[in-house]
Amino acid sequence: MAGRTAALAVVALGVMGLGAVARWRWPDAAPALDCPPEAVRLDSEGVATCGEGVAPTGAQALALGHRLDLNVATEKELALLSGVGPSLARRLVEARDAAGGFSTWEQVDAVAGVGAAKLKTLQAATVLGSSPDAGGVW
Repeated sequence: MAGRTAALAVVALGVMGLGAVARWRWPDAAPALDCPPEAVRLDSEGVATCGEGVAPTGAQALALGHRLDLNVATEKELALLSGVGPSLARRLVEARDAAGGFSTWEQVDAVAGVGAAKLKTLQAATVLGSSPDAGGVW
């Protein structure tokens, strides 16, 4: 019994050691680019750079942490947001079109399927009006 406990202790110490090495070698949280998110562009090969290139759109922009303009986003783009999905995205677009656009978060909250948690998610991932992150939808 003591031999088995000792073996388990050695395995546990080994796993903790591997975790410490992985944490030490893991990339830090510092940005990879030396420009603000709204200045990130994609070069001709699709690599993110600062300066010249095209503004990222759709899933690329979402992956870069850009915020979506809720008043011009497509149903497909809204469905990319965590917890939204295709049916809520469709209801958001229908409500937006019927109202001529969202001007308040209360209007967004009134859409069927948007509760307190979804509203917080939408507020974190979207803006009402032109996004400060990039031109167009993103």
